[in-house]
Amino acid sequence: MSHATQHTKVQAQAVEDYLAGLPQFHVGPLWKFLSQALTPEPQSQVRPHLWRWQELRPQLLRSGELVSAAEAERRVLMLLNPGLEGRIATTHTLYGGLQLILPGEVARTHRHTPNALRFIMEGEGAYTVVDGEKITMSPGDFVLTPNWTWHDHGSESTGPVVWLDGLDIPLIQMLEGIFFDPYAEEAQPLTKPLDGSVADYGKSGFLPTWQRATSAHSPLLKYAWKDAREAVMSLGPDAFSPFDGAMLEYVNPVTGGPSLPTMASFLQRLQPGQQTQAHRHSSSAVYLAVEGHGRTTIAAKTYEWSPGDVFALPTWAWHTHENLSASQDAMLFSFTDAPVMKFLHLYREQAM
Repeated sequence: MSHATQHTKVQAQAVEDYLAGLPQFHVGPLWKFLSQALTPEPQSQVRPHLWRWQELRPQLLRSGELVSAAEAERRVLMLLNPGLEGRIATTHTLYGGLQLILPGEVARTHRHTPNALRFIMEGEGAYTVVDGEKITMSPGDFVLTPNWTWHDHGSESTGPVVWLDGLDIPLIQMLEGIFFDPYAEEAQPLTKPLDGSVADYGKSGFLPTWQRATSAHSPLLKYAWKDAREAVMSLGPDAFSPFDGAMLEYVNPVTGGPSLPTMASFLQRLQPGQQTQAHRHSSSAVYLAVEGHGRTTIAAKTYEWSPGDVFALPTWAWHTHENLSASQDAMLFSFTDAPVMKFLHLYREQAM
């Protein structure tokens, strides 16, 4: 064995021994993991996935037969991403769930640091109370329960009411910012007018000049389906995106920014037969099919959807949408983590 070869073997063994001894100091060699830590683009563990309403609705109704609202506090089927095993997460930052409330029930009052949103899928006669304001809910309505606001849900309906919950739980858990506080009573007192925020802020283009809200979240707590659908249907061709069709954001009427500081929400319309161009962005999203029948292709795999279906879009994944009907519009509701990515200057978008 040559002297050079002997020296190389000794050096390699010295490096191996050195690395083996580092864990006792709770340190590690970055040079061994640099390519894993700093990848050319995001390497998401989130998988595209579609949850079918036809399959989940019977399971949700069955939960109502077996578990009361009082027992559950929130009777919800969580939409768990198969790529994030062990985490309460639909994407790496977003959580979605299907919540059921039955006639006469009250889902007791509490508050928490995660922001929450609701999109009503089925049933009339339910309500949410947010910091003393009772908010009526009908199918297609978009309702906010912002960070640290007291909120409870109830039903004066004669049938089941179901909505999609959207929260930033995975993000807040990652930041170790979870706080939760139960209210002393089941229901909180009503201290504000019925749908008061809608009366104050619900007219597009007009804002009250006195005591205008200055919080980070939207002061408007309900965006009615009738108004949202009319607005997206009335968009002219110049407002159509080649990547998303006709798309509107539910914005804070005071700032024009997202309705919640960590989540932006959208309603989009795909015209009959429309197929969008492929793009990708550094925000993840959860979609709910509201009207029509279509398909979305994510990372070369196609997912067909109908009303009530929910699907997850990972960050930086190529995707397109297509309306499969030749005569009817399709509508998609979605919420994303784009506000966080934009605030941190991490947001990117790319067309194919």
